[in-house]
Amino acid sequence: MSNHEDISTVDEVDKFYTDIRWNNQFKHMGTLPKHLQDVINEKSSILIGDGEGTVSSGLKVHDSVVDQMVKADERNISNQVAMTAGNGKSSSVMGRYNELLLQRPEWHAPWKLMRVINGHMGWVNCVASEPVENTWFATGSTDTTVKVWDLVSGHLKLTLSGHVMPVRDITVSDRHPYLFSASEDKLVKCWDLEKNMAIRDYHGHLSGVYSVAIHPTLDLIATAGRDSVVRLWDIRSRMEVMTLIGHKGPINKVRSLPVDPQIISCSTDATVHLWDIVAGKSAKVLTHHKRSVRDIALNPSEFSLASACTDDIRSWRLPEGSLLTNFESESSGIINSLSINQDGVLAAGCDNGTLAFYDFKSGHKYQSLESPAVAGSLESERGILSSTFDQSGLRLITGGVDKSIKIWKQDDLATEVSNPGLPWNPLLSSQRF
Repeated sequence: MSNHEDISTVDEVDKFYTDIRWNNQFKHMGTLPKHLQDVINEKSSILIGDGEGTVSSGLKVHDSVVDQMVKADERNISNQVAMTAGNGKSSSVMGRYNELLLQRPEWHAPWKLMRVINGHMGWVNCVASEPVENTWFATGSTDTTVKVWDLVSGHLKLTLSGHVMPVRDITVSDRHPYLFSASEDKLVKCWDLEKNMAIRDYHGHLSGVYSVAIHPTLDLIATAGRDSVVRLWDIRSRMEVMTLIGHKGPINKVRSLPVDPQIISCSTDATVHLWDIVAGKSAKVLTHHKRSVRDIALNPSEFSLASACTDDIRSWRLPEGSLLTNFESESSGIINSLSINQDGVLAAGCDNGTLAFYDFKSGHKYQSLESPAVAGSLESERGILSSTFDQSGLRLITGGVDKSIKIWKQDDLATEVSNPGLPWNPLLSSQRF
């Protein structure tokens, strides 16, 4: 039913609402659960003006009424599904849901703000931690600079200047004293951290470069950006050795693994590509997202990854790319960044300043924090653009629209009794497949 049509009878309200709910959650069942039918009857009775089952004369009920009904508490409905009696199909749903309830998420200590660092003159688009000694981290900004910071004190150690447009991504090598930066000026730069200077430029992208990743075992880097292709470069010769074509929109992020799929990318075309670099083509395309996939994060503890689109987080088993979990990501805002630590904690940074923490295995959101506004910044500038865990997984570093860098840590004094976290109340759609 279009937004321009009036819903003139209770029967039409019933049918429209039922169709939406049925397709959304109860398509596995033969009959509509009694509690849902009761909700429909209760809501519909409000529309009855003359007692004859039709709306009073002159009163038109638009889709906004149905919208409110559709937005009813899904968790409450999911809980009641487990108590629904009926045919074999509903019993199957009950069994699946009861099984889901038994898969209790692992408890994780809550996180709290540890330090706020200022120094950039623009948005902090990217952050990367030093992978060997875990003593410093680097950030890239719209002020065109890359800055290196002491992880313990938060003091500025070094500023690298050379790009002429915003820096969109950075990564640090664990086998060379190199830092790589990708910028909207179409360049990728290799910085020698022993000489504190740029030693190589990689030319070839036709537009801004949004992401860069270092291959863990080969002397290759992968870059991607607005021109919708992934390019592989030999680090030392600066030669482009391969171009991976398949995305239909700008690529937001690229990641690299030592084994297949060695290159993974996500794009505004709502897909994630797992690339076969031997064949030079996509081995698998993940199409479950409905909107632009803004970030992907690799799990350091198991062979899996997480991907985030505007309002949805999913995890995938590698190398086959099968769906693992739908995360409880509703009402978190537009998700800009994902990070996963060794303890199975996934952190998601959002444009409204929300920092959400999830148990990776179950997809359960156990904590939600609000990034505080920095003095002198607007309330609308609390958005989180980038994040990464340090190598210990005990500190989370985020960069934001307010030009600040924030370091978060777990509360060492918290216990499962004192800080149980948000309640575990899963939806049927949140199951681990």
